[in-house]
Amino acid sequence: MLAPMEGVADFVLRDVLTRIGGYDAAVSEFVRVSGSVLPERTYERICPEIGNGSRTAAGTPVAVQLLGSDPALLGENAARLAALSPHGIDLNFGCPARVVNRHGGGAMLLDEPVLLNRIAAAVRRATPAHIPVTAKMRLGVSDPSRALECARALADGGVQALVVHARTKAQGYRAPAHWEWVARIRDGLAVPVVANGEVWSVGDWERCREVGGGRDVMLGRGAVSDPWLALRIRGARNPVPSCEDWLALRPFIAQYWAGVQKRAAPVHACGRLKMWLNMLRRHWGEAEGLYRAVCALGDAGEVSAVLRGHGIAC
Repeated sequence: MLAPMEGVADFVLRDVLTRIGGYDAAVSEFVRVSGSVLPERTYERICPEIGNGSRTAAGTPVAVQLLGSDPALLGENAARLAALSPHGIDLNFGCPARVVNRHGGGAMLLDEPVLLNRIAAAVRRATPAHIPVTAKMRLGVSDPSRALECARALADGGVQALVVHARTKAQGYRAPAHWEWVARIRDGLAVPVVANGEVWSVGDWERCREVGGGRDVMLGRGAVSDPWLALRIRGARNPVPSCEDWLALRPFIAQYWAGVQKRAAPVHACGRLKMWLNMLRRHWGEAEGLYRAVCALGDAGEVSAVLRGHGIAC
């Protein structure tokens, strides 16, 4: 699965990564629910795939993620969203961002298992049976002592599958991921459990599978830094990034650049491209050189000229 990544894996990057392939499903960036029932255009803006049968152009199903803390309001919004026929509705109990947590959303709710259960139950009641309701959670706010309690609260509330980001909120994105907790939660639940966190390579996935006890994985930053990672895990691509991969990636970088320019102001489009190139530097020296060439630029025309100079047609 392709993870929801606020400010990173938007519609354009989801399109690119799923065209490269290897994904069974994806989840959108979160839709913040606070104080009102949102209009349909809000869901359509964050998840334009709704207009394509809730699938990316490559055919990958996309669920829409909701973030909030009010069970009744989340239920009302789930009903509004369900009318648009998303592939699924996912609930966010994993975001560690302060701006989210201080308003009672994301991972902060993991201190309140009863509330998690009420939210899950309200959304499940409001959503037609044919639309799956799932959730993504971390191990806890500062320690994992209530992780299994939270997971059971969500499953008892009607969540049909659970993604476990194997770190606490306090840990943020720092290594390591505690995959042993994924195994404990899987053993304690009757619903499918998917591991997430710190999978950057085929070797990481193999260790995650061994420790976490399951094959299913949700890829986040690892997929952004290596767009072939899902295919490598499937055995459909060489297990280690290569120069040939970079050559194959160049048309997708051009596609991404064209896409972000359509959806964002020029300066923001430049920033999104730099963000992706910065993550690609983890595996390719060519990305390092390209990132350095554009990092000081804020003009889209100048960025396009640099891309062309590096063999990326745009």
